[in-house]
Amino acid sequence: MDDKELYERALEYATKKHTGQFRKGGEPYIVHPVAVSLDLKNKGLPIDYQIAGLFHDLLEDTDATEEEILSLSNEKVLKAVKLLTKKKGYVMQEYIDGIKSDDIAFKVKTADRLDNVRSLSKADGAFIKKYVLETEEWFMDFSDEIKEEIKKAKETFRLD
Repeated sequence: MDDKELYERALEYATKKHTGQFRKGGEPYIVHPVAVSLDLKNKGLPIDYQIAGLFHDLLEDTDATEEEILSLSNEKVLKAVKLLTKKKGYVMQEYIDGIKSDDIAFKVKTADRLDNVRSLSKADGAFIKKYVLETEEWFMDFSDEIKEEIKKAKETFRLD
């Protein structure tokens, strides 16, 4: 199966699993994993990264199983998705360390955080402030793009 077919199968699955879920702005949730995946594609990253981008919220937010994810991808994608999944009672430092230990997870989390920061205008003030502070505390060293987006968000929402 070529990359295009792999991606289409993964997109169909992710779309099905996120059906009925919506973002804070009201749009179907699938727009977020697609945006993450497209960001990775636009950066020239391989298909495994793009599929992990589509799948990054599945274990946390849907009834998707590890077996299903594995059947549509491979061990590297599944490992990244598992690292990106916050488990009940997780410790943030351990979560971040796990993400940083895997290049796919790291790149997906960077794209995920970027898309979420760029979408903050659709959230309420308390969430925006909390999300910006969390990003500053845990994700600023992920990329210069995150630093730039947080600076813009702080100016836009007058958080300083």
